[in-house]
Amino acid sequence: MSWVDALLVAGGGAAGAVARHLVALGTSRLRAYGFPVGTWLVNVIGSLLLGIVAGAVAGDGAPGWLLALVGTGLCGALTTFSTFSHELIMLVRERRWPVATAYLVGSLVVGWAACAVGWWLVGGPT
Repeated sequence: MSWVDALLVAGGGAAGAVARHLVALGTSRLRAYGFPVGTWLVNVIGSLLLGIVAGAVAGDGAPGWLLALVGTGLCGALTTFSTFSHELIMLVRERRWPVATAYLVGSLVVGWAACAVGWWLVGGPT
């Protein structure tokens, strides 16, 4: 990794961390039935964005440095597996089985689908 790549990751990471914080603030009152809306939302948005960028770079439609800036930096800081895991454990501890199941399955399925849709939108190689 070059120093330019490191700066791109750092810049993207700073933007992603701020965006994640703003989404958390903006969705703090939307925690319907205990469902962690903010974490779910940033993970789905990050998956879609990563699919778009990775598909564009893989399809030669975008420069490779974009993956460091947006993929590793922005999406890496925006999305959060650790918070997802913690919130899921808390739902299980509270025995909120329907919400925990919806959060787990919804996060994995919708996150995967969002990434696939992003890849498809930019015509990434199949």
